[in-house]
Amino acid sequence: MFDKEREICVCNSKSMLEIAESIKENNIKNMQELLDCAICDVGDKCESCIEDGYENDGYSLAMVLSLVKQKRL
Repeated sequence: MFDKEREICVCNSKSMLEIAESIKENNIKNMQELLDCAICDVGDKCESCIEDGYENDGYSLAMVLSLVKQKRL
């Protein structure tokens, strides 16, 4: 299973759970909407969290968005 407390966007100190909640609350459907969302600041600094993950391990915004869409998170 996933560590929901793991930081995905390290620059903004946002965990997987915080990002998933923001995606649900704001009815975000795609990556561009997530990056443009002023309420959930993510992916706006080093940008490594968008696709590859901060540690280059795949734990990324794309993964969180996908898990929310699949209703697994």
